Amino acid sequence: MPDPVDYAQLVETAGDAIVVSDARGLIVAWNAAAERIFGFTAEEALGQSLDLITPDRHRRRHWDGYAKTMASGKTRYGTEILRVPALHKDGRPLSIAFSVGLLFDDAGAVSGVTAIVRDDTGRWNDEREMRRRLAELEADVRAAPNP
Repeated sequence: MPDPVDYAQLVETAGDAIVVSDARGLIVAWNAAAERIFGFTAEEALGQSLDLITPDRHRRRHWDGYAKTMASGKTRYGTEILRVPALHKDGRPLSIAFSVGLLFDDAGAVSGVTAIVRDDTGRWNDEREMRRRLAELEADVRAAPNP
């Protein structure tokens, strides 16, 4: 019989960040990949609000959705990849892609959210640069004299 899965080791060695927050939005799990992506150590992140990595301008929308999810026990994002801005410890903006799952207590109430997060900043910057170049090319075409 194979050894049982060591879930703590699985979380800690995952290449993507695993961030778990409780029903109040406080961080209760933070793996090595989360430290690499966001710059905060586990000691700095654990017990902190998700505001730690949520840009100011997005916090209201984030918390409105979080409260709705906690109250309803449902999320429309369970199978979707979300792409949103985030913050690094040094203040630089990040673009992250993540999926979420709900955690439930023994009574069936939502007790938290788990997020599997990937740094998507490079892809986002590449797409922004392509959009900029496309806009320049379209402007050049519009400005060119008709033959």
